[in-house]
Amino acid sequence: MKISIITVCYNSASTIKDTLNSVLNQTYKNYEYLIIDGLSTDNTLNILKKYTKAFQGKLKIISEKDHGLYDAMNKGINLATGDIIGILNSDDILANKYVFEKIITTFKKEKTDAVYGDLVFLDKETMSIPTRNFIAHKPSTHFAWHPPHPTLYLKKEVYKTLGNFNLSYPITADLDFMLRFLASPYKLTYLPEYLVKMRSGGVSTNGLQGYLNNLKESYTVLKNNHLKLPFLTNLYRIIKTLTQGLSAKIHKKTILQKLNEKEQ
Repeated sequence: MKISIITVCYNSASTIKDTLNSVLNQTYKNYEYLIIDGLSTDNTLNILKKYTKAFQGKLKIISEKDHGLYDAMNKGINLATGDIIGILNSDDILANKYVFEKIITTFKKEKTDAVYGDLVFLDKETMSIPTRNFIAHKPSTHFAWHPPHPTLYLKKEVYKTLGNFNLSYPITADLDFMLRFLASPYKLTYLPEYLVKMRSGGVSTNGLQGYLNNLKESYTVLKNNHLKLPFLTNLYRIIKTLTQGLSAKIHKKTILQKLNEKEQ
């Protein structure tokens, strides 16, 4: 099974090397890597070009104007030729070198349509201090509690059936898509380990104002997907997020130990 991994970037020179290396180091080699760049003006494109040889034909770079994060993701999805599609942010990294291998094994063993796992947020500066411990467990449509999007790998046919990201939601189109997925008959399988290390401070988690914007748009998404009591559902999601932050502080040593063990 071939994986198409998609990274959207814009002026990501300070972080893109870590992202590229985490893909390059994967033990499972049947993949293509699509970089969708929004006409970066920093050193991002020069860095990408230097990595072309190392990827031995697996890396494809598209650099052109887009209409935001999810428009760029949609471009990558439409270009993907793999059986399975995953999305990795340009400032995040795969948790260890076995991520692709374990995802493929789970797809084959479980005969599933989608695989997801756990996610750990780390501090932006050093990527060494856990700030949010997202242990995914079982999603709940009722409470709009969904898989962490950067850990979600889907068969390409899922996008063909459900459609791509809705550009009406510039911050939470992933929430909208996952609610549509959870309402579908497709099978979803949980892989109980960390798959992605995510930097705190992304588009949807960038400070208080970013979080408020996220909640406002999330309310609209919940309402448009016909979830009952969207305000209370958003409140539940806030509580879960705060709990994850507390968990990261309490279990800091355990989290780091697990991450280090999987890297061996």
